[in-house]
Amino acid sequence: MSADAASDAILDRLTRLHPKAIDLSLDRMRTLLTRLGNPETRLPPVFHVAGTNGKGSTCAYLRAMLEASGKRVHVYTSPHLVRFHERIRLAGTLISEDALQILLDECERAARDTPITFFEITTAAALLAFARVPADVLILEVGLGGRLDATNVIARPLVSVITPVDMDHQHYLGDTIELIAAEKAGIIKRARPVVAGPQSDAAYAVIEAEAERQGAPLIAWGRQFSAHDERGRMVFQDDSGVMDLPHPKLAGAHQIENAALAIAALKAQDVFKVSDAAIEKGLTSVSWPARMQRLTYGPLVEEAPEGSEVWLDGGHNPHAGAAISALLADLEDQRPRPLFLIVGMLNTKDASNYLAHFRGLARHVVTVAIPGEKNAMGAGALYDAARAAGLNADPADDLADAMDLVTARAQLDGDAAAPRILICGSLYLAGRVLAQNG
Repeated sequence: MSADAASDAILDRLTRLHPKAIDLSLDRMRTLLTRLGNPETRLPPVFHVAGTNGKGSTCAYLRAMLEASGKRVHVYTSPHLVRFHERIRLAGTLISEDALQILLDECERAARDTPITFFEITTAAALLAFARVPADVLILEVGLGGRLDATNVIARPLVSVITPVDMDHQHYLGDTIELIAAEKAGIIKRARPVVAGPQSDAAYAVIEAEAERQGAPLIAWGRQFSAHDERGRMVFQDDSGVMDLPHPKLAGAHQIENAALAIAALKAQDVFKVSDAAIEKGLTSVSWPARMQRLTYGPLVEEAPEGSEVWLDGGHNPHAGAAISALLADLEDQRPRPLFLIVGMLNTKDASNYLAHFRGLARHVVTVAIPGEKNAMGAGALYDAARAAGLNADPADDLADAMDLVTARAQLDGDAAAPRILICGSLYLAGRVLAQNG
């Protein structure tokens, strides 16, 4: 029996007892929190982070910089990759199995069989933990949207942060950038600073209007702050001057934007000071799995052709596809190798437009259904999407079969260089890969 068997059983029971589909509302959450004694009113200062892309990376930079400055940091993120415990970090340490069991039991009793979603009841458990364990600061990542997300019960965040907004979850948030941006902007609170990452003009206009309506100071990318790569260094600039910094540890040009957003958020508050040295240390020590993560060992790596590079990324929408393909194009310029994709996606995602960014870059695509995921797109449907995006593709039965197909295709093509293999398309697939790869 696994060490997490007890909490896994409780989580499974919560899923079955409350099978309600996602239903964005704050009423159920507020009722549950009232029964729990309103833990949301007893939290340390909160960085509340919403957006479509880069939320997790921005949270990771915030955590790394704050911890480098000696702060005790709570973190709430979702989804998890391998273990649910990854979602709740208490003062620097993942929540223990015993603590998680106690919290889930308490929240289940408080819910009293009232209809409630899985994310709501587990978010309540996290807030209860954050209220009980002392810390200096809480980094709170929105689950879906913002305005009606279960995390949006925080009355006065230290800073609200909105990462780039793009098309995703249209069936819940709306089918235009303006509608989606309005949901994200719902985390902006009266007179509390909001920091916005790079945005389209349409999204920025919505965020700006909501900030004005709330009397919230707006610090925006390209207006009050910016950053760029210069000779392998990161240059951050705002109204107070220029910072010459190390390049972020996480791979990709887009990580400069995420890191800059974290720096701007830290500078937007005056509760505590984070030194330039702590920011530098955070940039070089940050860790965030499944975001262009290089896999160097494990069964999947061993099954790849000898000498291959194997990468893993959980990005899953067209904006993420653009960022990942740009990084791979840079890698191709530096160290040319034939690129193969192993792709699995949820059936709610825009697979063709995600994959279209790899046209002319990827030699071949192998499609898989995400193991154990009921909302996974079938390998055949994903194959059709890849073909529609102008890519050569094959469907595979599972991850092992996919790697075999990559190996066979690479041998058939006869390239002298070993391939570069990217497993991508979903955080759910990334989690299965990390678990399977040990």
